[in-house]
Amino acid sequence: MKTITKIIATSAAVVALFFSTNANAQSSQKLGIGIIGGIPTSDAYGVALGADLRYQFDIDKQLSIPVTAGYTRFLGKEIGNTGVDFPDFGYIPVKAGVKYFFNESGSGFYGLAELGAGFGTNEGSGTSFVYSPALGYAWSNGLDLGVKYEGLARDGGSTGYVGLRLAYGFSL
Repeated sequence: MKTITKIIATSAAVVALFFSTNANAQSSQKLGIGIIGGIPTSDAYGVALGADLRYQFDIDKQLSIPVTAGYTRFLGKEIGNTGVDFPDFGYIPVKAGVKYFFNESGSGFYGLAELGAGFGTNEGSGTSFVYSPALGYAWSNGLDLGVKYEGLARDGGSTGYVGLRLAYGFSL
């Protein structure tokens, strides 16, 4: 079994465990819609743009389990003065993780770590391992602003971007 498959299966099992063990606890669920803009770490791309949906299951006021899916596109650019434009690259990230608020209110500053898979939308691009640490601030009115790094690794190579995510979340 490939390492990426093991990681995804383990992540899914952890999320399922949290859902099943906390079903009777007083917890809340949220859905967030976000837009992302970023600067790629590869010289082949000029900008990264994306959007996502994030389902968040609150274990308690400080700890949440987010599951995120969306679409991200790296816009290719000319490399040097060669006259050759690098093609765009798109992928669908599907991630699960842990979100921790640094105060007890369930809003304010937080740290987030997510792992998952990135399904390439270009022909022959395959599936990559995706990892995404972030720091952010969530207001009690539902607005959320985060700074993140999202990396993709596949076949010994990697790329990623540093970006901003602006989102609005609402309770379900």
